[in-house]
Amino acid sequence: MIQLHNATIIAHTGECLFHKDIYIRDGRIARICDSGTPQPEMAPSDTIDCSAYFVSPGLVNLHAHTAMNIFKGIAEDVAAETWFNEMIWPYESRMTEEDIYTGTLLGIAEMLNNGVTAAADHYFGEEQVLRAAKDTGIRMDIAPTVFGMAPDFRDRLAQVSRFIRDHQGDSPRIRLRFGPHADYTCPEDTLGEIVDEAKKMRLPIHLHLSETELQVEQSLRRTGRTPFRRLYDAGGFDLPVLVAHGLWVTEDDLACINADTWFAFCPKTYMRLASGRGGFFDLADRLQYGFGTDGAASSGNVSPLEQARLFAMLEKFNRGDATLYPALEVWRRLMAGHAVFGAGTGRVEENAVADLVVWDLQTPDTMAYYHPVSAILYAANSANVRYTMVEGEFLKYDGALKPDFAEIARVAKRLQKDLLSRGKGTAKVYY
Repeated sequence: MIQLHNATIIAHTGECLFHKDIYIRDGRIARICDSGTPQPEMAPSDTIDCSAYFVSPGLVNLHAHTAMNIFKGIAEDVAAETWFNEMIWPYESRMTEEDIYTGTLLGIAEMLNNGVTAAADHYFGEEQVLRAAKDTGIRMDIAPTVFGMAPDFRDRLAQVSRFIRDHQGDSPRIRLRFGPHADYTCPEDTLGEIVDEAKKMRLPIHLHLSETELQVEQSLRRTGRTPFRRLYDAGGFDLPVLVAHGLWVTEDDLACINADTWFAFCPKTYMRLASGRGGFFDLADRLQYGFGTDGAASSGNVSPLEQARLFAMLEKFNRGDATLYPALEVWRRLMAGHAVFGAGTGRVEENAVADLVVWDLQTPDTMAYYHPVSAILYAANSANVRYTMVEGEFLKYDGALKPDFAEIARVAKRLQKDLLSRGKGTAKVYY
């Protein structure tokens, strides 16, 4: 049993509860009481003095290509078409299993360092992604990527189905779903096949939709329908759907979505690739959304906190209204994403699963602070994350990561050289 002694709790709502003792047993919050209240039946083996700390639910990353941490910085200052077609996809075509595994370890280590307890991953090499998730202990929703226009599409779909059947239920921290890449890489028939397979296995899907204005224009020109309408017509919205981006969602698209549709918004990617403002901001109050990071090759890091920070500031700036998206509202959006994982996380309450972050705000970056939520949203970084806990297990303890980052970095340096010496291959798809 673990005791977090005399902590200030930051609830999912942003409300603060002072001087609380939190007892954690068997992966759950067993009891919360006023600090100093005798609890003779509780016998903690590890007591952490949190008198100067804040305890909140963990952060969640709703859209990540975690293995792409191996490509961080490899494609900078180029348009989206060049980024995909001339840089990322050609390099990805020559990735090895070791590249994917180590890249995923890098991304998970960065997320744990930043207080991320759960991530929704969308990538290929799913065996290595799963291995890295298990080896580190993070909570992960894994959607193996399927490109519907690839020449080996049906073999790939069968491979993904086998993977899901073989590993579904491996761990309470792992959840699997289907990952059609996007409407623009999945023609009508193959998108329908992926959706039908997901329905047969009663699983949700995670895919890219309406990332750019050009994608929407091309879809309308080619099919007369938006990407959202194409997925709707394929039966995709009969399932729970995690929409990566959806930046250019339209008013008409709202008729396609439902209570099982979530958006993962990644504003740093849109800024770096000059994707425009889109329709998302104007429709946000009618959408269920949280924050993702995309891959580190486009976002530069995998911190959903930074994405939330940029989201709020972008709209304040673009609309000339500093009152928009107050800190508490953005915090609630950060917390709302826990619902996607269906794991009973996202609360600091008795019987909730103990996916928690312990924040130290008495650092040069955040002192002096007047409200902890504002300090976290606008000033905090990984140095403020003192402890990261998943299901009652510390994966960052007193500022030190449980994964051996020195060893991960050593291997990553070797793989960087190998990637560059192999050079680019030929991508199976075109953006």
